Amino acid sequence: MKKLRSNYLGSVALIFSLLSGLYLADISKPSTSQEPAGKPTIVLVHGAFADGSSWNKVIPILQKKGYQTISVQNPLTSLSDDVAFTERALAEIQGDVILVGHSWGGVVITEAGNAEKVKALVYVAAYAPDAGQSIESLSKDAHEVRKVPGVPGLSDPVVTDGYIRLKEEAVVKYFAQDLPQQEAKNIAAVQGRFHVSTLGAKITNPAWKNKPSYYIVSDNDQIISPQLEKEMAKNIGAITTHLPASHVSMLSKPEEVAKVILKAAGEK
Repeated sequence: MKKLRSNYLGSVALIFSLLSGLYLADISKPSTSQEPAGKPTIVLVHGAFADGSSWNKVIPILQKKGYQTISVQNPLTSLSDDVAFTERALAEIQGDVILVGHSWGGVVITEAGNAEKVKALVYVAAYAPDAGQSIESLSKDAHEVRKVPGVPGLSDPVVTDGYIRLKEEAVVKYFAQDLPQQEAKNIAAVQGRFHVSTLGAKITNPAWKNKPSYYIVSDNDQIISPQLEKEMAKNIGAITTHLPASHVSMLSKPEEVAKVILKAAGEK
């Protein structure tokens, strides 16, 4: 028994020694999750009332084309927090990046997209603010000053402790009205809570001023006015695609959304 115990302890000590050596070797070199490759890595940033799974139908299409793909899980607590999470994902990547944002994610990529490795921006039914603008100021100028027709999706949210969510009925009728009802209900169930401070968070240095940009307008959007989407796309000089889709076109029209992302990545 003593011999068996001695052999066991010796084996355990050897394993710990090997693991320690691997750990020390690992921390002595930069941490990267992606190796340089011919194709850019595609980083997807979700919007409010969502999480990274909102890209689940697009990701397999991109991966089948040979693209490394990362879907960022933003906390939705503030612009600075979401930008930091996106920048953390960008820091893991060696090589070029195509940065994609949906809805509120458009604000995030507008700020985070200034990283040198980001080669193009793709806005999917997204806000694309200029310097000094926020969701609040964009919406106020459009709907109160210029009288752009509004949409009903955000008219009756639930606010708890400073965080906003949509009622299930609003998700089914206005957020994801072109999805099967049960799928829309699933979105309502897992939605991220969005802090009210994000509404007034202002952009400092819009990345679209220095990066090629693409914009997908959802013509049936009931969360962001399609007319406002068209105006933002024009303002940033984006190559624009229109889809007959709800706010969540990446879920109802994933092939079409992926096609635009692949175009931004250089696919013919």
